[in-house]
Amino acid sequence: MIYLDNSATTPLAPEVRARVEESARDVYGNASSVHRIGQRARVVLDEARESIARLVGAEPREIIFVSGGTEADNSAIKGYAFAVRAETNCWPTIITAHSEHHAVLAPVEMLSRMGADVRYVDVDSTGIVHPDALRRALADVDAATRPIVSLMHANNETGAVNPIAELAAVARELGAVFHSDAVQSFGKIPVNVRELGVDMMSLSAHKIHGPRGVGALYLSKQIEIEPLIHGGAQERNRRGGTEAVELVAGFDVAAQLAVRSLDENAARMSQLRERLRTGLLSSIDAVHVITPLAQSLPNILSITFDDAASLDGEALIVGMDLRGVAVSNGSACTSG
Repeated sequence: MIYLDNSATTPLAPEVRARVEESARDVYGNASSVHRIGQRARVVLDEARESIARLVGAEPREIIFVSGGTEADNSAIKGYAFAVRAETNCWPTIITAHSEHHAVLAPVEMLSRMGADVRYVDVDSTGIVHPDALRRALADVDAATRPIVSLMHANNETGAVNPIAELAAVARELGAVFHSDAVQSFGKIPVNVRELGVDMMSLSAHKIHGPRGVGALYLSKQIEIEPLIHGGAQERNRRGGTEAVELVAGFDVAAQLAVRSLDENAARMSQLRERLRTGLLSSIDAVHVITPLAQSLPNILSITFDDAASLDGEALIVGMDLRGVAVSNGSACTSG
């Protein structure tokens, strides 16, 4: 089987599987317990937090472990909105784009129904948001509303990479907090929260050959959010519940492997993508490439066909599956 759906999820790396199994077997204590078995779990958790913080240029206390990218996005957007609402009795203005992942769009739409002013910034044909477009969207927004901008680092369908550092600079200049979903970009291209200038950033393990069910939210020490999950005081009171230490340990290994091999993997993926692109264009007259190759992730190729509206995408995918090739028509995250 040829698996070409790694943007949906990735198989576990052997080193990650070994680390998860080892931790599940040997580090079984509750990281909040004071006895030695619990403290062994605490050490694993703390070391993973320090490691992932170092990989993205953050401080360890700015890394919150969550169940994945969707929870990280919800925690950033709803958590910030709820905190502003609790302090000011008003909702923050929210600026995002229709091209965002549903993990961003759904909480934004929920907040809109609750009364928040939501605005959508224009994107170009490849899904890229340009700084001037964000400036226009923020032009008449009162900074006193403590607005939040949420724009993804890289588009999960087209692979287009947004100029996040420039966008975050515009947001900061106009008094807005900036969140970015980096679930697709982390481990594929350099991601450093200080260089990008973001206030919050979402990460996920299963896009980089890590385990499903674990991710992280980078939360600047300058930003306060209301936790979405109340209970214990875990994650510096940001996310209640006993931490899944074995999954966090696997996430740590996956992140280290991805960042360590980033340049090598990017070069290999770029070569494979170009081979696929040239093969498709030379053999199918009706195919068109959507991915902006000069400003995109190296591992994503998005294509469309002439008269695509009449094409049965599901039938095409099933046909390819029967021939041993796994692909997707759009985001797997929108499927039921």
